[in-house]
Amino acid sequence: AAIEIQDRGIGIPLEDQPRMFESFHRASNVENRSGTGLGLAIVKKAVELHGGEISLTSAVGSGTRFTVMIPLQPIEQPAGVS
Repeated sequence: AAIEIQDRGIGIPLEDQPRMFESFHRASNVENRSGTGLGLAIVKKAVELHGGEISLTSAVGSGTRFTVMIPLQPIEQPAGVS
């Protein structure tokens, strides 16, 4: 399954993009916007725990798109349930 999230915000500079999923890393152009730099690291870990991947594409002044890919798994029926 694929999920895409896109905004039209300030964008992420190319030099910051490889580190955006590291704990406490914040893009160099966030100025005085609040945040801890933990959100994307937490999302990445949750996606990986589901066997998936997350990626981003971004351009300064145009916004950012995150793509989450999670493999679909068949739902197993518990024993005794039909």
